Amino acid sequence: MPHERGSHAFLNSVSKRPLQDHDSSRAAIDVTLEIVFRRIIWIVLDSAGIGAMPDAAKYGEFDPESDTIGNIARIRGLKVPNLARLGLGNIKPLAGIPPSDSPAAYGRCALASPGKDTTTGHWEMAGIHLEKPFPLYPHGFPAEIIEEFENRIGRRALGNKAASGTEIIQELGAEHMRTGSPIVYTSADSVFQVAAHEEVIPLWELYKICETARAILHGGYEVGRVIARPFTGAPGNFTRTANRHDYAVAPPKGMLLDRLDQRGVFVHSIGKIFDVFLGRGIRESTKTRNNADGMAATLEAMRSAADGLIFVNLVDFDQQYGHRNDIAGYGAALEQFDAWVPRFESALDDGDLAIFTADHGCDPTIPGTDHTREYVPLLVLGPAARRGVDLGLRASLSDIGQSVAENFGAKIAHGESFLPQIL
Repeated sequence: MPHERGSHAFLNSVSKRPLQDHDSSRAAIDVTLEIVFRRIIWIVLDSAGIGAMPDAAKYGEFDPESDTIGNIARIRGLKVPNLARLGLGNIKPLAGIPPSDSPAAYGRCALASPGKDTTTGHWEMAGIHLEKPFPLYPHGFPAEIIEEFENRIGRRALGNKAASGTEIIQELGAEHMRTGSPIVYTSADSVFQVAAHEEVIPLWELYKICETARAILHGGYEVGRVIARPFTGAPGNFTRTANRHDYAVAPPKGMLLDRLDQRGVFVHSIGKIFDVFLGRGIRESTKTRNNADGMAATLEAMRSAADGLIFVNLVDFDQQYGHRNDIAGYGAALEQFDAWVPRFESALDDGDLAIFTADHGCDPTIPGTDHTREYVPLLVLGPAARRGVDLGLRASLSDIGQSVAENFGAKIAHGESFLPQIL
């Protein structure tokens, strides 16, 4: 298919042009990059999977039935005309979402690494393939871990079981307030979560407690993330706050954000991207409270950063709706994102490329509140990007990272770039 808006001439005009400095706080960059798109906006719709992978049965009894977007469309119905126009319905048949006659580039990605969690998905995007999944603790953490944790923090721990975050604070929140004991719990993901009332254990201490847990959980106990889960309110009416903080395992050296940093590429992260990658290679970051905040922050970043990578995670799909089996809420969140897409498209410059994808599934329509082992959607668009390209089934989420790396003159360990297909 022909390019739009004279893209050949545009692409030739931007290659080998230096990145620009945006403000006095950013060190001047004198590296000249052989770039194609001056700026990439990469948006992860956290957990918006699009159908069970062939090995899903290894990850849960109901995972083979998972299809986060597909099942929500079938059961609730989805009004997402903009995502439909971009080709969401071209990826696979979806109830009420017809294929587009003029889609963006579209496809789906498999997860090559074992697992189905945030760290695994995001790391694979950046070129890291795990040989074995992070450890899980469906029956709670071993006694020796909890004993060492309690000794180091000087407090007893409550809970120590797999549980929903909202449910466990309702169950144990009052006892926590009486005793000052933090609530420790996990999920089907590789996480050690610590919940505490902000008026009982102040944030600074909760964060220090989580840093202590992170130091303990190494070797065979090395969970993907330790997460601080502060909450407020009174018994019967507790509410988690936006002061969550993740303590991830340090990614291996040489992943995508390291390579971009070596090339002098400006990276602005939005949402939990900074936490997942421990800030490596990230020049600016914006913490967000919810999806609406993340979408607003994305537009603000686009106004302030003329080049480089804007890397976004919109977490509400997963955190607020997937894990809570909230089909209506998940569908409404997808529709909210869809309604925002035209504003986002109008903010795209001629040198921009946008990528919409996910990191795993979290189907709210099936039993359980766990992540689900699913393919993820891939939509790639931009004024100078070729439209109507079927990118097919990609063997790894690393194909996205490799495409970003190639665009900025870099290379990562895994993945096959689809950049040539959209030029």
